[in-house]
Amino acid sequence: MSRKALPQPARDEIRVEAVLQALGEPVRLQIIRALADAPEGIACGEIELPVTASTRAHHLRILREAGVLTTHTEGTRRISSLRREDLDTLYPGLLTGILTARR
Repeated sequence: MSRKALPQPARDEIRVEAVLQALGEPVRLQIIRALADAPEGIACGEIELPVTASTRAHHLRILREAGVLTTHTEGTRRISSLRREDLDTLYPGLLTGILTARR
């Protein structure tokens, strides 16, 4: 099965401003929390969200373009996973703080 990564910034291109802006939306935080519990990744359509498919795709694109998650295709499925190692290296404690914050 072929895997093709979708466009995303390299580690050294990830900017904290973009990450914080991407995470400043409740639906995107919901996505991040789901991905944090699935290090192997999740097919985009399998994340329970209170939005339409096109809005879901928009939120996932914003997170990917900010460098918060990585997405690749497996056949017809898009699998997303959190870029925890990259974010922890660049901004130690940021993801942990966000994921453990009171909702």
